[in-house]
Amino acid sequence: MDAWGNLDITAAVVRDDLNSSFRRSKRITIEKLPDKVLLHIFSYLSHKEICRMAKVCKKWRMIAYDTKLWKNVSLRPEISGLHVGSLESLLALISIRFGPSLRYIELPIELITHTVLHELANKCPNLTHMLLDFSTAMQLHDFSELQAFPTKLRYLCICLSEVIFMEGFMRKIYNFINGLEILHLIGTYEKIEEEEEEIYEVINVHKLKSATPNLRVINLYGINFVDDSHIDAFSSNCIQLECLAVNYCAKVTGSTLKTLFQRSRRLKCLLMNGTNLQSDYLTQVEWEKCSLQELDITATDLSTEALQDMLSRLPGLRFLSAGQLNGFNDTVLKTWVESGMARNLVALDLDSSDNLSEDAIYKFLCKHGHQLWGLGLSGMTHITDSLWQSVLPILTNAKILIMGTQERLGVNILVDQLMDSIARNCLAVERLELRWDPDNLRFSDKSQKAIDTLRVKCLKLKCLSLSDGRYYEITKANFERADRMTVVRTLTNCRVSNYYLLSNYKDLVFN
Repeated sequence: MDAWGNLDITAAVVRDDLNSSFRRSKRITIEKLPDKVLLHIFSYLSHKEICRMAKVCKKWRMIAYDTKLWKNVSLRPEISGLHVGSLESLLALISIRFGPSLRYIELPIELITHTVLHELANKCPNLTHMLLDFSTAMQLHDFSELQAFPTKLRYLCICLSEVIFMEGFMRKIYNFINGLEILHLIGTYEKIEEEEEEIYEVINVHKLKSATPNLRVINLYGINFVDDSHIDAFSSNCIQLECLAVNYCAKVTGSTLKTLFQRSRRLKCLLMNGTNLQSDYLTQVEWEKCSLQELDITATDLSTEALQDMLSRLPGLRFLSAGQLNGFNDTVLKTWVESGMARNLVALDLDSSDNLSEDAIYKFLCKHGHQLWGLGLSGMTHITDSLWQSVLPILTNAKILIMGTQERLGVNILVDQLMDSIARNCLAVERLELRWDPDNLRFSDKSQKAIDTLRVKCLKLKCLSLSDGRYYEITKANFERADRMTVVRTLTNCRVSNYYLLSNYKDLVFN
């Protein structure tokens, strides 16, 4: 047989193998997958998507109703969850679909009734996390017959109403929540209008603290009636307290901080963004004796003297957010460096600190930049890519970088060189934000190469936030072609923060 005959035989064998493989592949469809594999696939879907999958066939309906897929449930459709049309439907879900597997649930005001809470207590013995959203309430249901409530709660988040008094409800649950470790009380800060209105204390914090002696994390967010007396109340009873957040509680002045640190020896995280802190109260605190490691004093209008005094006496500070402070200037930075108290720092945010010079920031980073995991130098028109280019070789351990300002600049930002420098020096970066106006970004036809380098070298990158514009579209398309669909995001939807580095970050998250 000649060579051509051998070639024909080989071709026939390959063709038969391909046909056989094709016939086998036709027999292997998704219906043939084991239930465990389907269950794992379904676990990546949202509950809305799972409900749609349940309509496909009987097998998928059985998989969709597996209680393992219903451990964390949100029933607030306007946020992210499912819409439940009636209380009867919810009660059926609790009995049939949730059961002992349920660990976390979010309930809107219309579904918070004594019957629902009874069912959760009786049918969901492993429920440890609960969110109760009263924020849109104009009146409460009748809880006079409430005799049962989940007893294993470790995390409780209550979204408060501006006008509905909660004491009737809270009085019924005090005996069930003494095991709480994490408490969120979420106010109406974002809804408040400029006109002065009468402020109601819609929940009795002084009674609540007596019922929750085991709290480790307390988050009082944007509550217009919270003041220093409420901080004092919690500190008097919660000896396990590790983290206290009172962001956007405008009545907090710091008058009870000295007592707080004397009582709460374990307190290591204090977040006071947007409060009305008074410099005199801060200078009275015995900072050198406390265990504080994480501090947020953004937008608090503290004086230069108070900042110098505090930072030069805080020995264990690892996280500092001190943006939007006119008093934070070169003198503060120099005093802090000379005191040696910045030696443990791993996260620093100086957003919109216009009184800091480029030279002072450069000198600080030359000394401490190598130890930083997170750095935010945003909102300053005088801090451009030239400073970042000079310090990026120092920031080799950075996980979070926030740079740029949305104000129009008189200079251009050479973004290709910036991306390339980040890719070469910051291999551990996980979150990156460039806030510069797209009209200030200058890039060439070879931009793809710089973006490729960043994408290939920075494999831990989870989030890259950019302003809308042509460069955003180019970067997004580049990452999507490499099947990294969720990395590149627009600033209008996603902002990066050093808060990811807080030791209690996961406990502080609320929806």
